[in-house]
Amino acid sequence: MKKINLYMFEYTINYILRYKSKNIFVTTVFTLLISLLASIFFIASSLRSEEFTTLNELPEIIIQNQKAGMHTTISEDMIDSLLDINGISGAKGRVWGYYYFDNAKVNFSIVGIDEFESQESKTLQNIVANSELNSSSILVGKGVRELLQKSYYSEYFNFIKPNLELKKLYIAGSFNAATEFESNDMIVMSKENAKDIFGYGDNEVTDIAITIINPDEIAQIAIKIKDMYPNINVITKEDLKVSYQNLFDYKSGLFMALFTISLFTFFMIIYDKSSGLSSEEKKEIGILKAIGWRVEDVLYIKLYEGMIISFFSYFVGIIIALIYVYILQAPLLNKIFLGYSNLKPSFDLIFVVDYEVLLLLILLTVPLYIAATIIPSWKVATTDADEVMR
Repeated sequence: MKKINLYMFEYTINYILRYKSKNIFVTTVFTLLISLLASIFFIASSLRSEEFTTLNELPEIIIQNQKAGMHTTISEDMIDSLLDINGISGAKGRVWGYYYFDNAKVNFSIVGIDEFESQESKTLQNIVANSELNSSSILVGKGVRELLQKSYYSEYFNFIKPNLELKKLYIAGSFNAATEFESNDMIVMSKENAKDIFGYGDNEVTDIAITIINPDEIAQIAIKIKDMYPNINVITKEDLKVSYQNLFDYKSGLFMALFTISLFTFFMIIYDKSSGLSSEEKKEIGILKAIGWRVEDVLYIKLYEGMIISFFSYFVGIIIALIYVYILQAPLLNKIFLGYSNLKPSFDLIFVVDYEVLLLLILLTVPLYIAATIIPSWKVATTDADEVMR
C-alpha cells in the first residue's frame, strides 16, 4: 500500500484554502445534511428501543371480549377453564382503561393492581414492593402529577363515575418507570377503585392476561383459546409488536420524507461538483502537468481533497446530531412523533446509536462525494496541458 505523500497532503490543504469560499459552502451544506439524516436515525432508534422495552414486558397472550365489534368487559369466570389448557401457566384479570380529564383535554391511563397478584411490568412490581397503596389513595406518573398540580389537585383528585357520582382519592405520591411512554400518563390504584370508576361489576375485568410456559407454543395456544371462545379477541405479544411497528412506520414515513429531501439535496451537490471544474481549477491542473506532474499525482490530490472535506463533514455532522438529539432533546423534530398533547412524554430519550446506520450514512455520502471530486479532475488531467491552459 502506497504511503501518503505529506507534500501532496500539504498541497491539498493549501488548495482547499485557496478556494475556501466554495469549499466552506460545500462543507457547510454537507455537514448539515449529515446532521439532519443522523438526527432522524438517532430519534427513530431511540423511540423504537423505548417502545419495544415496554412491549417486552407485556403478557404472551391477552384476551378481550367484544360486542358489536367494540371492546367491552370480560368475565373473570373464564380463568378456570383457561388454566385447563396445556401450556398455560397462569391467567389473571386486568383492570385498566382511559379516563378523560376535561379540564386539561387529556386522557389518563388508569391501571388497577392487586398487591397479591404477580405483575408483568417491572414498574408495577416496584410500586407493589415499595409503596403503601391503599383503598383511598392513588399513585401517579410524573406527567400526571405535573398536570394535576397545574389544575390545583395537589393532595387529591375527584373522579366522576358513570353514574355521575364523585369518587375522591388521595394522591399518595408519584413514580418513575423505565420508559417515559409507560409512566407519563399513568395513574395506579387498587383494582376495586378502578372497577368503581369504570362502572364494572364484581366479576368484570378489562381483559385477561395469560402466561405461557413455552413461548414456541403461543400460536397454538391462541388457536385453542379461539376455538373455545369464538366471540373473544385473542391478541398475542407478536400481534402487539406488529401493531406498534405499523404505527411507528407510519410516523417514520414523515421522517422518510425528510430523508428523501436531504438525499435529493446531497445528490444535487454531487451533480454540480461532478459536472466540471472552474476555469481556475482547470488552469491549475494544466500548470501542474506542464511542470511534470503525472495524472496519478493529480488524482491523489483530488482524492485527499474529497476525503478531507467528506470525512470532516461527516464527523462534525454526527457530533451535531448527537448534541441536537440527546442534549437539546431534538426540538421541532420531536413533534413529529410525540405531537402537541399537554401530556406528551418529556422526551428524555435513551442513548441508542445504531452502528449499521452510521456505516450506511458513510456509504451513502463519502464515496459519492470522493468520486464526484475525482472524476472531473481525471477528465482534465488526461487532456494535454497546453490544451487545458488554452
